[in-house]
Amino acid sequence: MGWRNWGYEVSLSIDVKRRIGATQLNVQFTVAIGETVAIVGPNGAGKTSLLRVVAGLISADEGRISWDGMVWDDASSGEFSPPEQRPLAYVFQDYALIEHLTVGDNVAFGLRARGVRRRRARERAQEVLDVVGGSDLVERMPSSLSGGEAQTVAIARALATEPTVMLFDEPFAALDASARAHARRLFSSMRSLSMARLIVTHDAVEALTLADRIVVVESGSVVQIGTPSEVLATPRSHFVAEILGLNPLSGQLRGDELSLGAMSLTVGAHGVDDGEVIAIVRPRSVSLHRERPEGSPRNVWRTTVEAVDRSDGRVRVQLGAPLPIAVEVTPAGFDALATELDGDVWASVKASEIVVQPA
Repeated sequence: MGWRNWGYEVSLSIDVKRRIGATQLNVQFTVAIGETVAIVGPNGAGKTSLLRVVAGLISADEGRISWDGMVWDDASSGEFSPPEQRPLAYVFQDYALIEHLTVGDNVAFGLRARGVRRRRARERAQEVLDVVGGSDLVERMPSSLSGGEAQTVAIARALATEPTVMLFDEPFAALDASARAHARRLFSSMRSLSMARLIVTHDAVEALTLADRIVVVESGSVVQIGTPSEVLATPRSHFVAEILGLNPLSGQLRGDELSLGAMSLTVGAHGVDDGEVIAIVRPRSVSLHRERPEGSPRNVWRTTVEAVDRSDGRVRVQLGAPLPIAVEVTPAGFDALATELDGDVWASVKASEIVVQPA
């Protein structure tokens, strides 16, 4: 593969405003070459619209987009590079394969559009399909492909033109569990390529495991940027906590006591003033027991099992009153509880596992 070996000083710089229906898109951040940035946010936040602005499918109303000092879009000067002049590739959510072309011709399409001779374009298509594990798909038609195979082809088509920026719009949304696992491995293997990657996703696992940084967008604006560990440690809104699978709790803090209305919890050491706070409880920090645990843990309460979701080798349990939070346990641990829906269990969480921050 022929990607240039740039250092991290090269970056995609995004500072744009754009009115999209009722949403005012207003975002500023950079993506360095070699870096993967995940964009997360609720429906209608402007995530896909942001990708379309970066791709040049729509222009910015204000601001500037540049790559390695080259201006792609500058509203003040009127400079604008159309999509075909930007060294990027876009992997759409529906993959957008051309139905009447074979896989090989789909992968070669971008090269042919740039004037590469058919024979060389097909050779390049085969090379890229070999890299992504789709070498046996070259003569297949898109209609015969599974979701995972179609995504593999879409990524191969994007890589064939050797882009320096790759945009992914919910690339794993339509895949089943096994295909999604393969796709994540394929995506992770791309880390060694010298390109900047921008991925829109609703999946917290994807954001946390695939991204170097996470950009959270709500109502068109960036509300948080950080590494996965930074965002996990201090989510700055209820949405951030929820999308990352955490339990956000609003309450009143007085010293080390957090009042949640129906009950109170003791929290560990913190530097937060008394008053309204958001407390974060990680699902894996909560333990479940058949009977009240021995000893004197400071946060213990009796509750019920409202829902159970078994997937990806873990069990996610939704608890009922007085504290309706989600808990993650191992399959063996849940089976040992010998409980069913609406069954009683005891829950406990250490004070040190409850993170508080100002509301």
